[in-house]
Amino acid sequence: MSALASESGASGGADWDEIVRVWEETDAPQGSKVEIIEGIVTVPPPPSEEHNDTAELLHELLYGARPPGSDWGIYQTLGLTCPETGGLFVPDLCVVPRPALRRGTRVHAGEAELVVEVTSRSNANHDRIKKAHGYAVAGVPLYLLLDAWQSGRPTATLYGEPRSGTYRVLASVEYGEGLTLPAPFKLVLDTGIFPLS
Repeated sequence: MSALASESGASGGADWDEIVRVWEETDAPQGSKVEIIEGIVTVPPPPSEEHNDTAELLHELLYGARPPGSDWGIYQTLGLTCPETGGLFVPDLCVVPRPALRRGTRVHAGEAELVVEVTSRSNANHDRIKKAHGYAVAGVPLYLLLDAWQSGRPTATLYGEPRSGTYRVLASVEYGEGLTLPAPFKLVLDTGIFPLS
């Protein structure tokens, strides 16, 4: 993974604006997601075929699980800002009200109803630790981590109830078991459909 550091990892103000400018101007290989993690612009390699397949399978399931009449979109390449932690994340999937995308400003992570990260071998700890912290600080109500690289067995972990930058584990299952996404989604997710990396 490549990384470009800004002068300061501090959030907010001119430093944040400079970090975002570097992020906007980063020329990354096609298929890569350029993110800012703790004030550092990172460019991980493009995700694997299994990673993309997992995201697409879940994307399809989430469409049917949206509450009737909701104005929520499900996005795979939406940048979510969290200047409080010096972060601009591009989650594998996020469920966000469409009006948040139509204001002409970047979408704050706290506007997401659900964020999903699918780990890659090269940056799994970002998803497990740094992004989880950023999403919790932003107040994202539900964070689903699909971790094929978890030691032992691949796991799906649902986090919720964010407080003081940390989440509570609501459920954690090994791939092959069911995981229930609570209201407003009300989806029992069969994790056995996800490919193993």
